[in-house]
Amino acid sequence: MATVRGWRRLVVVLLLLLLLFGMSQAEAQEGILRASSNGSGLAVREYCVFFNPDWMPWPGSLANATEYPLQNLTSTDLCDSSDVPPGGIEDKIVVVKKGNCTLMNQTWIAMKNLANALVIATTSDLTLPSGNQSDYDKLKIPVALISYDDVLSMEKVLGPNISAKLYSPPLPTMDYSILIIFTIAVMTVALGGYWSAMEEGERQSKSVHESREKSLGRTKTEESLAILTPITVLFFVAICSVMIVLLYFFYEWLVYMVIAIFSVAAALSLYNCLATLVRRIPHCKCSVSCCNRRIEIRLLLLGMFCVAVAAVWIVFRNEDRWVWALHDCLGVAFCLNFMKTLKMPHFKSCVILLVLLLIYDVFFVFITPLFTPNHKSVMVEVASGSGDGTEKLPVIIRVPRLVPSVATLCGIPFSVLGFGDIIVPGLLVAYCRRFDVQTNHSSVYFILCTLAYAVGMVLTFVVLIAMKMAQPALLYLVPCTLITCAVTAWTRKEMRMFWTGCDYEMMTPVGTASEETIAALIEPVPENP
Repeated sequence: MATVRGWRRLVVVLLLLLLLFGMSQAEAQEGILRASSNGSGLAVREYCVFFNPDWMPWPGSLANATEYPLQNLTSTDLCDSSDVPPGGIEDKIVVVKKGNCTLMNQTWIAMKNLANALVIATTSDLTLPSGNQSDYDKLKIPVALISYDDVLSMEKVLGPNISAKLYSPPLPTMDYSILIIFTIAVMTVALGGYWSAMEEGERQSKSVHESREKSLGRTKTEESLAILTPITVLFFVAICSVMIVLLYFFYEWLVYMVIAIFSVAAALSLYNCLATLVRRIPHCKCSVSCCNRRIEIRLLLLGMFCVAVAAVWIVFRNEDRWVWALHDCLGVAFCLNFMKTLKMPHFKSCVILLVLLLIYDVFFVFITPLFTPNHKSVMVEVASGSGDGTEKLPVIIRVPRLVPSVATLCGIPFSVLGFGDIIVPGLLVAYCRRFDVQTNHSSVYFILCTLAYAVGMVLTFVVLIAMKMAQPALLYLVPCTLITCAVTAWTRKEMRMFWTGCDYEMMTPVGTASEETIAALIEPVPENP
């Protein structure tokens, strides 16, 4: 028994730690440098560049962009007029290295020598070029940042004689990958809520003796270890806030801790999901003795399979071309197991959890830019990867964009949704399903809450498309689900029972016991045969 409880505690800790980080998306201002070889019109490559649209507007299409010769001066940084070659840089797109002087100083020298554009090659992360507002109106040429590795690749593939165009096509109004994200999210929430209530029939058919012991508070079931009480919720949100700040400052070290946690939690979650299906197969139930207990061979093989799947993900986690599908499968299993393992005892706990995490989400997305040096939100920085490496937090469902755009070229080839945007409302959906089962309702709360979640997701995507910027999904999901549940309970005159719950953590004192509890206490307990 102690071993089982120890494993349950481990699973709960892993699930809670993973939920801390999955609630955001990221964005950037990108453009395209389309380079072609002067010797062959067939050799064409496109490269991602970052630019500041406040400095100078860029052409919105390739047809409106003008082609100029590209001159590679990455051997210098163009911090002084003496760095200009004898042949000059007039009517050319000049590529220089990021130097010790300011970006504005490099720009003034390029403008003075009549260059058509300045592209600065950098070995660090591409960030949005910035400068004083008073300097914006003085600029006459486009200025952009490009990866130095792309410059080396350009010269290797296209040769020394290169022409280039600079433009920034608008992002497509909608990428159809969000429809796949929507389907995955709604189906996961619905399936997780339904799975969470499958054991309620067994709970309600327990012996009267167990019910009596529970009503007196003498026992505490294993399941109660996974119940989020209001105090637990407050503690959990506080830990969330501390951990995301630590990730902001120490991302390059803590990201590996999150990867390790996800690997273990994903393997356990995948096993729990598949074991539920395997146990329903009436055949192949051979077992072996191990540690004074019988273990089914099929479950042992299943466990080995789940560990192998998690190991494959660890090894190939940065192979974006195909590993996203494996990652999403593990992510869905993680979300399902989370909603199955953690249970909300009543609507009161649901309200506290969802409202606090809504405040947490909005604060770290919209308020923290007021305090950060680069004026970017802590949530977006952490979700997009604050470190210089390629490691990303494995806490999102991601689907490749189906419509080619500048975003796919600039390393944002996926539509994403955080695990938290599925799990947090999903815990409320799961509570609604269990409440329906406990009160013998015809799934009215479960169906309406699931529909409300779907409406909230649609609203999130509509605002995302309209505003063209990342959105904290909980800002729309929480009001939709909570208001729907509250209105449903109020109209059915069940708000008091829905608010306090009707089964979990019923620690009724003997002096105030309900009629059902008193009847259970006086009813004879049948002996086990």
